[in-house]
Amino acid sequence: MVSFLILAALAAAGTASFEGNINYDSPSFNHAVLGIDVPKVKARHLEKRDYTGWNTSSLNFTHGVASGDPYPDSVILWTRVSPFVENDASNITVEGTVPLYSHETERYIRASTRPICVDWRVSANRNMSGAVVTTGRAYTTSDIDYTVEAKGLEPFTSYYYQFNVCGAGTSSPIGRTKTAPAEHDETPIGLAVYSCSNYPTGYFNAYGNAARKDNVDYVLHLGDYIYETRAGVLGRDPRASNPPRIIFTLYDYRTRLAQYRTDLDLLLSHQQFPWIPVWDDHEIANNGWRGGYSAMNNTEESFVRAGGISVDQRKMNAVRAYFEWMPIRQASLDDNLRIWRSFKMGKLFDLLMLDTRHYDRSITTLGWNNNYIYNISNEASRTLMGSNQENWFYRQLSESAQRGATWRIIGNQLVFSRINTTSWFGTFENPYNGDQWDGYMANRNRTYQHLFDNNIGNNIMLAGDSHANWVSDLVWFDESDYDPATGAGAVGVEFAGTAVSSTGFGRNISQATNQSRYLVRDNSELQWSEGYYRGYFELQISREKIDASYFGCPTVATRNPFELSLANFTVMAGANHLQRPVAGGTVESGYLQTGGVRQTNLTYNTQTGQYLYTNYSQMWITYPPAT
Repeated sequence: MVSFLILAALAAAGTASFEGNINYDSPSFNHAVLGIDVPKVKARHLEKRDYTGWNTSSLNFTHGVASGDPYPDSVILWTRVSPFVENDASNITVEGTVPLYSHETERYIRASTRPICVDWRVSANRNMSGAVVTTGRAYTTSDIDYTVEAKGLEPFTSYYYQFNVCGAGTSSPIGRTKTAPAEHDETPIGLAVYSCSNYPTGYFNAYGNAARKDNVDYVLHLGDYIYETRAGVLGRDPRASNPPRIIFTLYDYRTRLAQYRTDLDLLLSHQQFPWIPVWDDHEIANNGWRGGYSAMNNTEESFVRAGGISVDQRKMNAVRAYFEWMPIRQASLDDNLRIWRSFKMGKLFDLLMLDTRHYDRSITTLGWNNNYIYNISNEASRTLMGSNQENWFYRQLSESAQRGATWRIIGNQLVFSRINTTSWFGTFENPYNGDQWDGYMANRNRTYQHLFDNNIGNNIMLAGDSHANWVSDLVWFDESDYDPATGAGAVGVEFAGTAVSSTGFGRNISQATNQSRYLVRDNSELQWSEGYYRGYFELQISREKIDASYFGCPTVATRNPFELSLANFTVMAGANHLQRPVAGGTVESGYLQTGGVRQTNLTYNTQTGQYLYTNYSQMWITYPPAT
């Protein structure tokens, strides 16, 4: 793959370089041991530096283009150019995981040592005509699965970019990207927010819908971009997992990422918008913490069951593949594993992207210990993010308020608000989900304490992971009197979104709505809950207010462009709670706190098993089971 960090200072280069491709450094510029040994790569390619033996017709841009992590003067550009659709077979050690190539393995190994030269250029014009804004040239090889990442530009400006095989006519699709605003810019900004795209459970229609409407500037992805699990049978099921197993090796993670990047709506979103992603647990493995995962830990039994791969090796494989395949800046790794970072989006808001899954996280629910986690959930030593990230988080909040940014938008994986699930699931010993912030109450209280002590307002928490929609006022019940009717006593708002395709509350709207009704009843700060639809939400952010619009896909069993407007919310600057009446008093699905209003334009036909949605000119839509 080729990922380029395109520097404004770089002029068009006459010869390619390995330094021009930042994926050799993945995932860190200043920790070479974690990346590729570039001097060794150079030495290996010394005699092939000007290799021209590639049949250029065999080189293809196999997985489109992408961009991400925008700064005012730069953005990451990404593509993959390779003679093979298959991924590089690095460190295949698990029995039965040898990849199936369409050519002889010996020929593959011999060919994979040859570097590929790639040009990139950036233009202000959609068709790449006129003067080139900036350009460059670099090598890519099998060492980084043939990926390329490329920087330099004017603030808050749309640009178009394209990659080409050096000296050949083979070109990538044209991508569009956008830089971040300048430091004091207060121009309104639109964000589309996603999480939890599970390839086997449905098509990624939600990604394409936002791209087709084209109402936002950037995409935020809050994690579970891929799933490490397996489903379906290759060759029989159109969206069966590839590889057809739970993934462990570097080859496995590369191949799974490559499969997801074939979904046409995901490709469209990457081509259309710059992304700001962060991982959840499934980019590596379910319910991650500092010592392992729900189905893997640092024991001899686990090591043997994983085919000789340790917890740390699996994490290294997953992280390396993630940084190769995602348009993301290499983080400064002060220690351990870091993806948490921040973006100044003009004077309008600061975006803080947290890692509440894998960076020094205390033990979470692993199935066998759920009651134990509930019993220790309020211990002061428990942390979702580790002391380094936690202190960084509080400093970022304070610095944002001090510099006068209107909003603080916090992208994290897990639902932050208290969610009592007793009446939803029945009476249990542990009514809270210990894998969310509810299992780390002291960490949440420290966050609230910092906001209260420093009088920091206009806080917007974003969450994914739960496969359901949740909208809450942010309330610290230990310290404030909260009025659900007015929102008084809150310190901000949480917008949590449903999944792109992963399963939700129930198999039908009635069951899902009933669950939402109980949840809203038992959690006074929870103003809206909805768990039937797969989809996403958009934020339109201005100095005066934030408007949040939630969208649901009628079905993800087929690829289609349909969506429903589920609910709309407003937060006024300085209010620190949702505007009343919440959602204007009406939602299309789910359940509201105030009055419990539910309105739907769906009519069920018992004879056909179909719903009639009147907003689509009386078009019949068949709903899928459990997607």
